[in-house]
Amino acid sequence: MASPGLAVRDATTLDVPSITALHAHEADTGVSAYECLAPSEAEMAKRWQASVQQGFPYLVAELDGQFAGYAYASSYRAREGYRWTVEDTVYVLPAARGRGVGIALLRSLIDVCTRLGYRQMIAVIGDGTSTGSIALHERLGFLAAGVFPGMGWKHGRWLDNVQMLLPLGAGRGAPPDRA
Repeated sequence: MASPGLAVRDATTLDVPSITALHAHEADTGVSAYECLAPSEAEMAKRWQASVQQGFPYLVAELDGQFAGYAYASSYRAREGYRWTVEDTVYVLPAARGRGVGIALLRSLIDVCTRLGYRQMIAVIGDGTSTGSIALHERLGFLAAGVFPGMGWKHGRWLDNVQMLLPLGAGRGAPPDRA
């Protein structure tokens, strides 16, 4: 259930410090980010700017005017044939989990990507034990597409990589609107 005072908007330069801190927390303690060393604020600013310049949505959620999480879409793969497929990324502050932030961010991201003409969204979930992330994606219609066992090594163990898929718009049922 969404909390009162929950808003989703486009990220701005002013959000980069909060985005960096949340990403650092995930890189240091979690299995969502396969980075073992947290990137600097300058690096995160570069990533945000590159994403926006490429036309991908990059969103922030606020609870009562305070940063609560972020989400963005990126290219699934670099090859031209994949240009209609995006990968989603969603991070929510631990204190904001269970308050509708993740679903609001992901629903908004899906809506924007659909309007932009993308046809598939892929969730690449860092580990099979990430049941909250899996449940979030299932709630919005993502289907399991595969599990890659032992794809990454972090925190002294091998991590499975779960991939889920959501068709957008006409999905693969029709050619894209633009070439």
